[in-house]
Amino acid sequence: MTLSFDPGSLALPVGHFIGGRLIPAEGVIPMQRPSDGESAGFCPLADAGIVDQAVENARAALKSSGWGAVAPRDRTRAMQAWADLIEADVAVLGRLEAVSSTRLISQVPPFDIGVTAEQIRFFAELADKECGALVPTRDASLGMIMDEPIGVIGAITPWNFPITMAGWKLGPALAAGNAVVLKPSELTPWSAIRLAELAVKAGIPAGIINIVLGDGPVTGNALTGHPGVGKVSFTGSTGAGQAIMGNVARTGIKPVTLELGGKSPQVVFADADIALAARCIAGSILFNAGQACVAGSRVLVEESVAPALADALIAHFTAVKPGKTWEEGGDFSPVISSRQIARMDGIIGAARDQGAEVLTGGAQMDRPGYYYQPTILAGVTQNSPAVTEEIFGPVLTFQTFASDDQALQMADHPTYGLCSGVYTKDLSRAVRMTRGIEAGTIWVNRYGRSRDHVLPTGGYKSSGIGKDLGREAYHANRRSKSVLIDL
Repeated sequence: MTLSFDPGSLALPVGHFIGGRLIPAEGVIPMQRPSDGESAGFCPLADAGIVDQAVENARAALKSSGWGAVAPRDRTRAMQAWADLIEADVAVLGRLEAVSSTRLISQVPPFDIGVTAEQIRFFAELADKECGALVPTRDASLGMIMDEPIGVIGAITPWNFPITMAGWKLGPALAAGNAVVLKPSELTPWSAIRLAELAVKAGIPAGIINIVLGDGPVTGNALTGHPGVGKVSFTGSTGAGQAIMGNVARTGIKPVTLELGGKSPQVVFADADIALAARCIAGSILFNAGQACVAGSRVLVEESVAPALADALIAHFTAVKPGKTWEEGGDFSPVISSRQIARMDGIIGAARDQGAEVLTGGAQMDRPGYYYQPTILAGVTQNSPAVTEEIFGPVLTFQTFASDDQALQMADHPTYGLCSGVYTKDLSRAVRMTRGIEAGTIWVNRYGRSRDHVLPTGGYKSSGIGKDLGREAYHANRRSKSVLIDL
């Protein structure tokens, strides 16, 4: 099947998905295609009234369908059927994902769609396997820890991986017996609606998944502050996460899961396989043009092998093939907006003013759309904005160290603690580094998430609270009560 398509010919589901059907709505938020800078149409803006309608539909659907009280295996079957439909829907879902995003159509079917279906199946299988417990008490009593659904989950997802991030939120919440009101990014809203349509087709009751489109200040605030929402789950920037915590605190008390920004180090020792390290590092910052919270954007390399690693990285960086998201053949994505281009220019310019050397890149590509040259900055200091700030683009800093202790000290970041990479053939050193680095995920001699969905993800410090993926995500969508019965 040919994946390339004409973005202008695509029929977009403009509206909100509430109660199992599309509610048409006027698009008011202007959208642009990152691949060519042209208009991608307009996204609707759900106000507090629309959000209230979605939450009330979710509450009513939970009550009428008994979704949270049915035999757990019934939830498993419906979710497995949903995953099958997601995998089979490449022609529609893939194009909706690529049209206004930074995701290349050649990568969407094997990665974005495939991973989303796998995540749904993983969580579906937890529905009848994770449970409460009988606990030891005195002989004349029976002690139990019972767990149950929370109710309505309010979820907000970012623009960088729209489908997979929706899978992070919807999979564990539905498997745990909840309903969800999801707000995707206003920059990439369309694939979430298609996911919800497929869920109803698979047998998941109408109203269990509701999609409201809009921005953060209006729609996001209404959702996270709604009294009918029992928990909030958000993936996005640290600043937005702080705003959500404040909004939740002002309007009530509810659990929050936040997967936020990162400025992750990749530490390369002299005994490492340099070719392997270069491939992993390049892949981590070139994939989706560095627009990932886990991007390994800080390279720390032992002095003796720094020249060899730099040469290998430059070779990878200069070999990219930029492509429009709706055309097959490219392997390098645009960045999301002209605003992001300007921000990268500003940070790189500030680093240069402080004495940084641009080893490669450092400017916007000379072509239509928002493409930025893969960039390596050497000679940066620990207080350089290129080191301290999350750039969210294909920009890598390159620093050297002389000892293990210095590497550990440089790897620490005052704000972020999401991920880290370590490259060494010394097992003892690898263990010392994984113990010493403050981050929620450490990869050794590799970089990036695998398709082992049992591994949870989440950050330390300002990189987040709680976990997505794994059993931890399932249990984060349940609440427990203690029961003690005297016999």
